[in-house]
Amino acid sequence: MSQKLHRRTILQCIAAVAASTAFGCSRDEEAPPPTTSLEYFPQSVASGDPRADSVVLWTRAVDPARAGEVTRLRLEVGTDAELRTLVIEQDVQALPAHDHTLKVKVTNLQPRTTYHYRFTYERDGQRHASPVGRTRTAPASGQDVPVRFVFASCQDFIGRYYNTWQYLLQRDEDLDFIAFLGDYIYETTGDESFQTPDESRAIRFSEPGSALPQSTSTRQYLAAASVSNYRDIYRTVRSDRIIQRLHERYPFISVWDDHEFSNDSWGSHGTYSDGRFEERSDERKRNAEQVFHEYLPLDTTESGEGTIDVDRVPRFPNTRIYRDFDYGKHLRLITTDLRTYRPDHLIPEDAYPGTVVMDAAALTASGVAAGFTTDLFAYINIDAPEYAQQKGALQQVYQQLALQAGLGGESAARAVQRVKGNLALAYVNQVLARVGQPAINPTDKPRGLAYVHLGKQDLFAQQGSRYVVVKSAFDLYSRYLYATSQRASENVLGDAQEAWLREQVRADNTWKVVVSSVSLTAMVWDLTDVTEAPANLRTRFYFNADQWDGFPNKRAELLKYLRDNNVRNTLFISGDIHSSFASVEQGVPTLTTPAISSTPVKDLAGGAVIGAGFPATSAVYRRVVTEMDATLRASNPGIVFTNTDAHGFVVLEVRADEALATFHLIPSSEVRINHADDAEALGTKFSRKDLRIRDGAITEA
Repeated sequence: MSQKLHRRTILQCIAAVAASTAFGCSRDEEAPPPTTSLEYFPQSVASGDPRADSVVLWTRAVDPARAGEVTRLRLEVGTDAELRTLVIEQDVQALPAHDHTLKVKVTNLQPRTTYHYRFTYERDGQRHASPVGRTRTAPASGQDVPVRFVFASCQDFIGRYYNTWQYLLQRDEDLDFIAFLGDYIYETTGDESFQTPDESRAIRFSEPGSALPQSTSTRQYLAAASVSNYRDIYRTVRSDRIIQRLHERYPFISVWDDHEFSNDSWGSHGTYSDGRFEERSDERKRNAEQVFHEYLPLDTTESGEGTIDVDRVPRFPNTRIYRDFDYGKHLRLITTDLRTYRPDHLIPEDAYPGTVVMDAAALTASGVAAGFTTDLFAYINIDAPEYAQQKGALQQVYQQLALQAGLGGESAARAVQRVKGNLALAYVNQVLARVGQPAINPTDKPRGLAYVHLGKQDLFAQQGSRYVVVKSAFDLYSRYLYATSQRASENVLGDAQEAWLREQVRADNTWKVVVSSVSLTAMVWDLTDVTEAPANLRTRFYFNADQWDGFPNKRAELLKYLRDNNVRNTLFISGDIHSSFASVEQGVPTLTTPAISSTPVKDLAGGAVIGAGFPATSAVYRRVVTEMDATLRASNPGIVFTNTDAHGFVVLEVRADEALATFHLIPSSEVRINHADDAEALGTKFSRKDLRIRDGAITEA
């Protein structure tokens, strides 16, 4: 309809049609226009999960004078920016139980159409309006049109600015949506290992007593645990005006990674203590999920029209955020969840370095025993009577190290639990030398693989567990574990999600773009020829076993499924690692977006290498950090492009015969500079890399 209607006619129209059914109503007898202000809408508006006939609209509406009351609002949706021609006009409520956030799914919309929307609040006879948001529905199924979107991840707020997002807004890119791949928030208030505390860009908890105390050697900080904690973070991030403008401009399709809950998490387990203490908390996980659903405009339950009740969204362990989006003929967007169902990291953070994980029989059965004949792989059964003295010494050292690590009264019991069975002499003799006892002769001892051979040197540490693991040993052990556990050791997707994914990639759409929050690109450090390095470092390492490098057999199995079933034009997009990558992994193209603002991987690696005792002038630092891009390319011939020292985002356009990817990059040195009032200068800071994906290959465009 396009004819003019009086206000009374509008009300009759509303009464006659279901609340969120699309209809055309215009007005000629207008009430005074509302005052647009963020006063009652402090986080502005947002939209998300656009489909051909629906979209989710979001706001947070708070009247400080009525903080504990329901906030009654009017939602208006129209086809013009001035909202003179409305297709929806609906009464809705923002509830204090959900921090006054509100999500409304509006339906019966037209495909590939731009809509404008706002929420209004009436107080003392005066109408107050949110900013007007703009959103766009998806093309109809089978519609032959290119699809253009941005994918991005990792927007740490603490001590840094959203210059990357500002640049996207300045470009005014014509996009169908933004795919956000995880780490929308960071759950800590200032972890100096990767954050930069700054009073002007800080996270503060209103209820610090409900958070988890954490510390580094120089600083105390907190990690979110309660609903209140997580809400404080989202409120703060969404108070940033650049983030608000971004959400006002583009619909989002969002998934989580780890920091929406807890760093390097798996299921409901945190990893802050590196295995010193039990960190499973189903309650904390559910709290994080609740606030994620409160603050982000997504619909994971495929609900009908109207207000989405967050209380009815299943939470851990019944979580399901994986879902798919049909964008016309050329795009099926498949969003996965790589955190909720995954098992523990293959090498536990609290693993005893000396513990043998593949004995002589296992090595023989694997067919690789001939490669493990040197004394380095000798082991003993420490429980044998002749080693009673050495066992006592090892347990005493374990207890001392555990006490130093803060384990407390559990140290003695843990020593008894860990120092037993088959132990590698490569580690045992190190400890014995430390306490002045003679080494055990490795001659005629059996050979096996222990955690120390995988890179584990310390009792409680992420190095040799989640990070920096010996590639050859890890590949061998992971294959063994995958077989003996009936593939459970790498069941990163969970059975139901994996079956769903295998079905989704067989869709008829030209491109099947799989959202994987963690990168598929293999990141290998080759130090075999660095003669200045200690002997145990002159090998090849996986840098990050928390991403797909930590699940190599499952990755190979999934990629083989694509090849065996002749699934064409599958493209993986990911984030998490704070670097740019374009690579072909086992025949399948994959793109990784850099971080919006989070510390680049080159900086993180530099701190880790220096902390391990290798200064910036050392050969190890040069190979691993200074020459990181070249090192990674040399170790993985599938890498076409990499940049480990820049922030940015990727624009991806999928067409009938190819996909075009443009990396927009800004040096990491700019992240602590506020360019909000310096648009012209900001534009000069960016560079770009254009790539073409076609027939399973990535080339420069």
